[in-house]
Amino acid sequence: MESPEFGGFVSTVVPMHPLMYSIRIPYGTERRLEVATEPGKASKRKRHKAVDLSKVGERNELRARREPFWQRLRTGCFLGFRPSKRGGKGTWIARAYDEDAGRYHVKSLGDFGTLAGNEMFAAAKREAENLAELVEAGGEVRRKVETVSDACREYLKTHPGKIAEGVFNRHIYGDPIAKVKLDKLRRHHLRDWRKRLEDAPAIVSRSRKGEVRTRKRAQSTVNRDMAPFRAALNKVLAPGAPNSEAAWQEALRPFENADRRRLLYLDKTQRRTLVAHVADDARPFVRALCLLPLRPGAMAALAAGDYDKRTAELTIGKDKAGGKRRILLPTEAAALFAQQTKGKLPAASMFMRANGKPWDRNTWGDAIEDAAKAAKLPKGTTAYTLRHSTITDLVSAGLPLLTIAQISGTSAEMIERHYGHLASDAAVKALGELAL
Repeated sequence: MESPEFGGFVSTVVPMHPLMYSIRIPYGTERRLEVATEPGKASKRKRHKAVDLSKVGERNELRARREPFWQRLRTGCFLGFRPSKRGGKGTWIARAYDEDAGRYHVKSLGDFGTLAGNEMFAAAKREAENLAELVEAGGEVRRKVETVSDACREYLKTHPGKIAEGVFNRHIYGDPIAKVKLDKLRRHHLRDWRKRLEDAPAIVSRSRKGEVRTRKRAQSTVNRDMAPFRAALNKVLAPGAPNSEAAWQEALRPFENADRRRLLYLDKTQRRTLVAHVADDARPFVRALCLLPLRPGAMAALAAGDYDKRTAELTIGKDKAGGKRRILLPTEAAALFAQQTKGKLPAASMFMRANGKPWDRNTWGDAIEDAAKAAKLPKGTTAYTLRHSTITDLVSAGLPLLTIAQISGTSAEMIERHYGHLASDAAVKALGELAL
C-alpha cells in the first residue's frame, strides 16, 4: 500500500503487529498508528488531537522535535511548524504535492520573527499556498538566488558551457566575491575582483616534469574571462546608476582593442621542416594541423568514427565553436585521415601518442616546441601558429572570408578583424592587374 500523504517520498505501510503498522514519514522517523482490526470497532488507544497552528497558545505548548507538526490547509497543501530547541520562535515549513512527479516539494519559510505571534500563521499560510499554486501550475521550485555564486550556478542551468563553467570554477567560486549578497554587490567589489583576475598568471602549459608554465594575463584573456561573469550578473541585476557605487557593470567593461593579431607566420617550407623534425608519434597530428585550420583541441578530440572514408567528410564535434560541422577533405588530407582510422574502433582517438593516449595541450606543446628548436624555427612557434598560418594562406588565396570562418569554426567577424587586411591586399593586387 502506498500513500503520498507523508513527506517528500512515497510512504510504504509494513505490517508489524495485528493492531499496529509502521509508516515511514519525513525526516526518517517512525510512528505507530493504531487501527481497528474489526469493522466498526474503535481503537482502545487515545487518539491525539490535531494541532491548530493558528493558535499561539497551542504552538507554544508543542515539544521540540525534528519532524514538524503538520496542518493540512487543503488537498496536497500542508503547513508545518518545528518548535525551536533553544527557545527561539521556531521554523515554518511548506509542503506541496506534485501529482505529475509523484512527490512533495518542501520549502523552509523561516521563523517570521519580525511579525507578532498572531500574525505568523497568516503569513506562513500565504507562503505555503503560493508554493502549492506554483507546483500545481507546473512551475519549477528553484533555490533562491542570493549570492554571486548562486547567480553563476543559475546561469549555467540555462546557458551550459565548458568556457563559462571553467571561468566560474577558476575565478569565482573560490574567490571572496562568491559569497557577496547580490543586493549588497557594489562597484568596488567587482573592481577588486577584476584586479585579482588581472594579476593572476595565465597557465600556458605544463612541462614533462610537471612544471606549470605561465605568462602575464593578456587583456584579451581578461575580456574573455569577464564575459560569462558579466552575462551571469546581467541575468539577475539591473544596471546601476552611472558613476555610482551601484553601477556594478562599470567595473566589468572590457578592455578596448585588446585582441591583437598573431604575427608569427610559418610559410609552407617552414611547416614542412617542422613536420620533418617532430617526433614520430606526433607527426600525423602536427601534419593534420598544417592541412586544416582547426583548433588544436578540436583536432585532438577527433575520434576515428568522425571521418567517413566513403564521402571524405570529417565531422568536428568537440570544439569551442559549439555545434557539429562537416568538412569535405581534399585528397592529401583525406589520405592522412584514412590512414589514421585504419584498424580503429569508431570511438578510438584519431590521433594517439606512443602510449596510446590522446594528445592534449601539454603534450602537443612539448612536441612542437622541441621540433621548432631542432628545426631552428622562430621562437614562440606553437600549435596555434599553424592554425594562424593556414588561415592566412586561405585568405591570401582569395577564399571567401565566410567560408574560411565556417571551416575553421570561428566567426566571419573575427576573420575580418584579424585577416581582413590580407583580403584587402589581394583585392589591390587584383585591381592592379586591370591596368591597361
